[in-house]
Amino acid sequence: FVSNKNIMFNGIIYNNGIVVEFKKSNISAQLDLKTPLKFKKSEIGSSVSCNGTCLTLTKIKNGIISFYLSKETLKKTNYNYIKIGDRINLEKSLEYGNKVSGHYVQGHVDAIARIIRVKKLDKNWEIEFLISNLYQKNLIEKGSIAINGVSLTIASLKKNKFIISVIPHTLKLTNLYNLKKNDFVNVEFDIFGKYILNIQK
Repeated sequence: FVSNKNIMFNGIIYNNGIVVEFKKSNISAQLDLKTPLKFKKSEIGSSVSCNGTCLTLTKIKNGIISFYLSKETLKKTNYNYIKIGDRINLEKSLEYGNKVSGHYVQGHVDAIARIIRVKKLDKNWEIEFLISNLYQKNLIEKGSIAINGVSLTIASLKKNKFIISVIPHTLKLTNLYNLKKNDFVNVEFDIFGKYILNIQK
């Protein structure tokens, strides 16, 4: 069961939004996106995964949707690198009875990672990320991980690095297609793995 108090996503992206405005201060920001994804006025106040970050929808007007970002959100996500024209992955929260095709994603970004290599292998892409060694324990080969809100599988591991393989269908539907070397992405580790690590402390 998914309630408003325990928002969940599944990391399967079918929709995007284009950044048309990003107003940032020292303590917060407002993000405006133009998107074909339809929202009802009754959905104002609901949670939406935006590049893997659970944000609250604050306004809908003429196909533009708006979100408020707190200082903590700006600190822990890649929104400090966002610019006008960027493509943002969007996913509405799961409702009771929805099929979970990816894995359970909370929209709570754990870290940001930097891309150090993008290699095209036929139609697939192999992307290598550098991440702080603080999170090495969260990385499991063949385990689930969310990158910019997209449910993916870790293909292989190196020290402070991990590699994912992205299929053409995912590239077509998400902003992973736009990633390049030195870009930063939002990372959320598998929720069940985090709980197990916490129990073992």
